[in-house]
Parts: sequence; C-alpha cells; structure tokens
Amino acid sequence: MRRGNDARLAAANFDLAPFTLAWEITRACALSCLHCRADAQPRPDPRELTTAEAIGVIDQIRDLGNPILVVTGGDPLMRRDVYDLLAYAVDKGLRTSLAPSATALVTAKNLARVRRAGVRRVAISLDGPTAQVHDRFRGFSGSFQRTLEIMRDVREAGLALQINTTVSRYSLPVLAEMPEVVAKAEAVQWSVFFLVPTGRGKAEDMISAEDHELLFHWLYDLSRHAPFDVKSTAAPAYRRVAVQRARGERRDESGQAVRSVAGAGYRFKDGLDRPGLGVNDGKGFAFISHIGEVCPSGFLPLIGGNVRERPLADIYRRSQLFRDLRDPEKLKGRCGACEFRAVCGGSRARAWAVTGDYLAEDPSCIYQPARESYAPDR
Repeated sequence: MRRGNDARLAAANFDLAPFTLAWEITRACALSCLHCRADAQPRPDPRELTTAEAIGVIDQIRDLGNPILVVTGGDPLMRRDVYDLLAYAVDKGLRTSLAPSATALVTAKNLARVRRAGVRRVAISLDGPTAQVHDRFRGFSGSFQRTLEIMRDVREAGLALQINTTVSRYSLPVLAEMPEVVAKAEAVQWSVFFLVPTGRGKAEDMISAEDHELLFHWLYDLSRHAPFDVKSTAAPAYRRVAVQRARGERRDESGQAVRSVAGAGYRFKDGLDRPGLGVNDGKGFAFISHIGEVCPSGFLPLIGGNVRERPLADIYRRSQLFRDLRDPEKLKGRCGACEFRAVCGGSRARAWAVTGDYLAEDPSCIYQPARESYAPDR
C-alpha cells in the first residue's frame, strides 16, 4: 500500500491508455494449475504471434503510452525469443516485469539472462505456506520446493521478487501464515489474487462475499506494518475498504475526514465531487493474448479486437467493450449506485463469470451503497 503509490496516477487518463498491460506471449506451460485462467496447454499454439509480430506489438504498446508491462503466459519462458522480446521492450522504455511458471526453465542462468535484458522484477506464484496446499493447487508434486528455490534464485540474480497468491477455498484456511513466508523471502510485494471462475477456475472454489470483506480488512491492517507492499488483484472493493478505514483513522486523530488515499493503481480524494481513479478491467488495464486478442483483462476474456487486424490504441480507446467498462454510468445494481464506483467499480471479470453480464454488480462484495434506493436489475 505505502510504496505502491505511483505518481503517474496524478496525470493518468484511463480513456487514453492503461496503467498496466499484461501480455500472454504463449499459452504453453508444463503445469496444470487448478485455477489457470488461460487453461494453459503443454505445447505452443501454432497461431501464436510470430517474433516479428510480437516486436510490432511492443511498438504498439509504446505508442499507446507508458504502461507497466507484465510479460506472462502460460509460461513465457517456453518462447525461445522471450529474452529478445524482454530486451526490446525495456529498450523501448517500458517498465517490464516477468511472471514465469515455476518449472525447470527458471534456472539461475536464465534468470541472469532476464536481468541482462533489463527486467527488474519477477513475479512468482506461491499459493500456500506448505507443500500440501501449494502442490495440490498447482497440480504438480514438488512444485512448492521448486518455487522456494526459484524465489531464492530470483533474489540472487539481483531481481526484485514479487509473490503472487491466489485466494480460494483451498488457501483461505492457511492464508494468515503467508505474510511470514513473504517477509522471509524478502519479497518487495505480495499480490493477492482473488479467484475469478474463468478458465480452469471454478465458482465453487471462490470464497464467500463475507470472507472477501474480512480479508480486505485483514490486508489493510497488514499493509500498515508489513515490510512489503500489499496489493489486491481482481478485488477492487479492497480500495473501498482502504478509503473507509483511512477516513476513520483520520477522524480519530483530527476529527476531520481523510483528504486523500492512494495505493497501487488507485487514488481517491475527498471533496464535494469525490473524484476517484481506480484500475479495473478495461479501465486502466488491458490484456493481450498469445494470438493477439485484446481483452479487458486475462480474467475477462471478452475480445475488443485483435492487434493483427486493428491498432492496439484504437481497440483500447474506441471499442465499445472498453468504452462500456470505463463508463461508471453503465454499471448496474449496487455497483451502479455505489458512491465508491469510480475508485472501485466492482470486479467486472467476476460479475461476467458469475452472471454473464460484465456490467452487473460484483457478487463478491457485501457493501450496501449509501443511496436509499437503486434499481438492482438496471
């Protein structure tokens, strides 16, 4: 929370460019994780973007603006040209991070190549504090131990370590043990992903709306003293909790409402118009698939266009899908009535996965808007 604040948000215009862009350069992966949003396969898709096309995509990303670029998969290291693509992206001035799978490809030698390419941060998934939890989730015996070794190698390669953890019914009972693991690993950020039932993810594996709320408060408390940044993913309602908690704390100290709150990918300032800005699916965030499809996020696999047929900037700025997602007036139910809709807006991916409507209210949020009446079926 504290170090996650980014000064670029002060001048950000999500109608023109995303704050973060994730690029799935391949769907090939040796693992078979229970929650995989990509439904990754053991071999590369023959329709994958070629190296020349991928270079062109990087040019399009840079022309779009200066988003944080997350290179992911599948397992991005299963593309032989991955190091060339990383180096080219960094050379173009993009702040580039890598999110590989915990496979035999993540060696000290290959991490050194990642470092030489100019990448500064590597994100590694660790979904439980023990092998029993993590290996079950990842579908591969020995994955936990391999992941710990990779985390050590990331640090020794001089790369900043980010740890990603997916919250599901499997990991919820042991989640309280994770901060100690994250701190011991000397990670700079703990990114907590709240399961969205897309790809291999199943609705029955999601935690309840009440558990979401409890975890948001727990994460906020943790963020105040943890030696690492805390970030929520696919759970924008965490920002609403952060604003509410910060307001209460400021009143306790001075008797006045908090004037501003900022964190990773959002800012909120109190005032008569309550201006807010928060990254959400299609609003400050975009996703490019291995075959060039542009989606609001990897968890919301609706296609706004394809970079093989239409410029990335045109898709992000002008496609009806993305324009809908950036218009808070189109949100329905409680999300449409909520006073926090600009800074939160609800998970559009989860709304679509559960209801089939990407503008519906977020089923994982228990908050009741301050407005006395609203149209739940709007």
